[in-house]
Amino acid sequence: MDPLSNPIKDYAWGSRTAIAGLTGRAAAGPEAEMWLGAHPSGPSRLVRDGAETTLDQVVAADPVGSLGEPSIERFGQRLPYLMKLIAVDQPLSLQVHPTSEQAAEAFARGDSNYSDPWHKPEMICALTPFSGLAGFRPAAQSAMLVERLQVEALQPVVSRLAADDVLGALRVLLEWPGSKRELVDTIVWAAASVHLADYELVCWLARQYPEDPAVLAPLLMHRHELAPGEALYLGAGVLHCYLDGFGVEIMAGSDNVLRAGLTGKRIDVEELLRITVPDAQPLQVVQDGDAYVPPAREFLLRRITSGDGHVLDRAVARIVVCTEGVVTVARQDAEVKLHPGESVFVPASDGPVELSGDGTVFSAEPQV
Repeated sequence: MDPLSNPIKDYAWGSRTAIAGLTGRAAAGPEAEMWLGAHPSGPSRLVRDGAETTLDQVVAADPVGSLGEPSIERFGQRLPYLMKLIAVDQPLSLQVHPTSEQAAEAFARGDSNYSDPWHKPEMICALTPFSGLAGFRPAAQSAMLVERLQVEALQPVVSRLAADDVLGALRVLLEWPGSKRELVDTIVWAAASVHLADYELVCWLARQYPEDPAVLAPLLMHRHELAPGEALYLGAGVLHCYLDGFGVEIMAGSDNVLRAGLTGKRIDVEELLRITVPDAQPLQVVQDGDAYVPPAREFLLRRITSGDGHVLDRAVARIVVCTEGVVTVARQDAEVKLHPGESVFVPASDGPVELSGDGTVFSAEPQV
């Protein structure tokens, strides 16, 4: 077992208190994500034989011992998942992820939108109340909500929604031919007079993205509110955007993201619309025993709230992170005590480990 030191990504939408507070320190600026895994863009660090190394290097040096044969047979010689602590203080970009086939094909032809040949299904489990937008509403409902603004310039959007063409409506917004700032100003003026939560969210987004017509997203998409302990799975083709909250996120070990708005980053409209599935929806994942088991085989997530005597009995590559209290992870000849924000890598060769103490941990592992 190896205690981990994990990189923190300082994206502007991150919180100054969530991750820092969990780990008992002050933050110098926004802290958006703590990455726990072997992804080359931010691998966890550990000490082996007195020298610091990274988890991806450890896996490469001993794939069988680190991952186990079943994982290698299914996913190859790489850790198939990436776990994160994600702290959302401002909305993330609207985004969507490809299927395995789409990612492999696009990466092979050198499409610059793709950094690797794998898909990126993901699941969020809330540590605090957590909110987001995910999946399109029925087109007729969205048409009614946009029509209620009574903004004449949005009639092309309403017309496409009325024709059950949500991707066409999204294209109109992404390729808006006139002044985007003028359009957003008009939308805000109209939305402010409708005293309902979805329209208030439009105004909130517009304050942060005053030149982005994608601020209409709350009228086009479902809003999801997660209580602590609730989980939501987002598969390929599901348009989504996290809005607020702190949680444990787990995903396949990929960084393939196509953006659709609420961002200053590049948007490839044609590729985005090619992989977005209009009727794709997120899936609520209910904890079964200690496990959240999503459709993606690359990962599952265990949440254990009473450590004493709990055995993690599968010989798999496992990352365990503590989010509350103090929990000891032990095998026959070694143990690691975890405080909030601390984590440990348990290679497949270590076999089963036992938990003890009074706290909460999350354990990531593949479904093999």
